[in-house]
Amino acid sequence: MKNKKSLGQHWLKDREILAEIADYGAAVADEKTAALEIGPGLGTLTSVLVGRFPRVVAVEFDEELAAKLPKQFVGANLEVVRADFLTFDLTKMQDYVVVANIPYYITAKIIQKLVEADKPPKRAVLLVQKEVAERIADGKKSSLLSLMVAERAKATLGVIVGREHFTPPPKVDSQVLILDFGQWRLAESERKQFWRAVKAGFSSPRKKLQKNLGAIAAPEKIAQAFLELGISDNARAEDLTFSAWQKLAKRLV
Repeated sequence: MKNKKSLGQHWLKDREILAEIADYGAAVADEKTAALEIGPGLGTLTSVLVGRFPRVVAVEFDEELAAKLPKQFVGANLEVVRADFLTFDLTKMQDYVVVANIPYYITAKIIQKLVEADKPPKRAVLLVQKEVAERIADGKKSSLLSLMVAERAKATLGVIVGREHFTPPPKVDSQVLILDFGQWRLAESERKQFWRAVKAGFSSPRKKLQKNLGAIAAPEKIAQAFLELGISDNARAEDLTFSAWQKLAKRLV
C-alpha cells in the first residue's frame, strides 16, 4: 500500500526491531495491562503486540487502514478505533501502556496529550526522530517539550532505528523514547508561576534569558535571582534544568 505523506507514514518492517520495541512496553505490563498503539498503519507492530498483551487498542486515523486491520488479526483481542489520537478519550483506558511508531510532525502534540492526561499510561514507548528523543532524555539542553515531560515522567532512550529500516525511508534516523509516568513534580500552587516563567524564557530562545524574563519581572529581581542561583548572565532558556527553572520561578513571584 502506498503511504500518505500528509499523514507522515513511514512503515517499520524489521521484525527484530519491532519485537524489541514491543518488549519495552511488555516489561512493565502484567496479565491485565492493555497496549494502546497510535497509528498502527499496516499492522507490523500490531502483529507483535497482540502476542504480548491480553488486549490491544489501535487508534488509526487513516480510514482505509483502519478498515483493513481487523481482517488481518481475526481472533486476536484487538480493538481498532478509527479516530485522530489527539481527540481520543484516554479515560477509556485503565491499566495500559502506549507503544507506537508515531508521525514526526505531531510528536510534540502526542507527548503533550500523554503528559497532561488524567490517566496517563504506566509507560509510553515512542519511536520518534532521534534528535527529539535525545533532547528530551539527555537533559543537556532543555526545551518546552522536555520540561513538560520532566514535570511528570522519567525519560530514557531505547534502540536507535536507522532510516533504512523504514518504507519509505525518512530523511533522519529514529530512536525509541521511553517515558515512565508518575506523580506531578510541581504542586498545583507552583504550576502557574513555573510555566509563566518558562514560556517567557523560551519566547525568544536565542536571546539571553535575562532579557526574555524582563516581560514578567523587574531587572533587579531577575539579577538577584540569577546571583543567588549561580546562573550565568549569558544563560539562555535551554541552559536551565527542570530543577533550576523551578527554583528560578519561585524567586520571580
